[in-house]
Amino acid sequence: MIPGDLSAELARLLNSLARAGALPPAAAALTASGTWRAPRTTPGSYVTSLPFELASLAARPPQAIAAQLAGELARQPFISAAQATAGYLTITVTPAHLAALPARIVAAGPASACSDALAGSEFSAPHLPDLTATPTWQHAWRAQHAALIGRLGDAAGAHVLFFHAESKAARASAAKAGLGDPPAAVAYFGLDAVRFALAAVASPRPAAIERRLGRPLDLTSPFVMIRHAHADASSTPRWAADLGLEPADLPLDVAAELPTTLEPAELNLIDVMSWLPERIAAAYRRRRPADLVGYLEHLAGAWLDCSERCSVLPFRGRGARDSQAGISARLELAEAAAATLAAGLGLLGVTTPAMM
Repeated sequence: MIPGDLSAELARLLNSLARAGALPPAAAALTASGTWRAPRTTPGSYVTSLPFELASLAARPPQAIAAQLAGELARQPFISAAQATAGYLTITVTPAHLAALPARIVAAGPASACSDALAGSEFSAPHLPDLTATPTWQHAWRAQHAALIGRLGDAAGAHVLFFHAESKAARASAAKAGLGDPPAAVAYFGLDAVRFALAAVASPRPAAIERRLGRPLDLTSPFVMIRHAHADASSTPRWAADLGLEPADLPLDVAAELPTTLEPAELNLIDVMSWLPERIAAAYRRRRPADLVGYLEHLAGAWLDCSERCSVLPFRGRGARDSQAGISARLELAEAAAATLAAGLGLLGVTTPAMM
């Protein structure tokens, strides 16, 4: 969501500079969406290559363009630093803006996955296929891949017309139960596991899909880990309530009442959550739903690390906060993690049980 904030701020700035004649009029049509990447360190920092596109329009060096934008952006109250480095523009938001993100995610719910990155685009796509009526792994992968591209594009702001594709009757399978074809695999592993395996591989190779399905049912399996992380995050507020730990009645803009410092694991989790809409749009542009799977695996790991190191639950024994504001912040962080994981898995057509 924060890359979206920065894209919107850059759009306003480009319009202003174009009207003032400081940039060519065509600059107002450019967007930073799709150009963001994360630096290797520093949670809350975002790097864009937009100055290179602007440089080609303005016939000026990208470093000069980046420095011009950085000087303007540094005046914004939610931006703590903006700098030009080798033509790239790096923007760091304030700790308060980063810390306020979980409340925004909880308030938005599933809409936290949405953006306007593809606004103005129109295309059609099928609904998710009935995997009990798809005869081969290649057919199932291609049908689901087309549907997932549509769902990703829809979340990224495109106008998508969904249609029901024709289903073929499943052939009888003489193969080993659970492996031979999609209907047998759905009966053996369950629909969610099969949908996830199809989404997680980048090509319709039966061996790769079957290897995914054959992973052990423990946290070494991305399917198990991501759904376990969602269930763990969803359960945290219930466990806290059983222990008498209730969130304070705080307004949405809670930045002033949150702890002045966040633990590294908390910062990392919030930073990872901030990328969800951008990662969805990128997965659409690359036509690779597997990229969203990889992001969700990263997010699940960030939550499990945070819940271990910075839990609101005393029985986990590490880093529990005593203040009401600190308890509220960590409960909200758990709700935000659950909402983000649910939004991502929902786009893949995978359900999110509250308990496992």
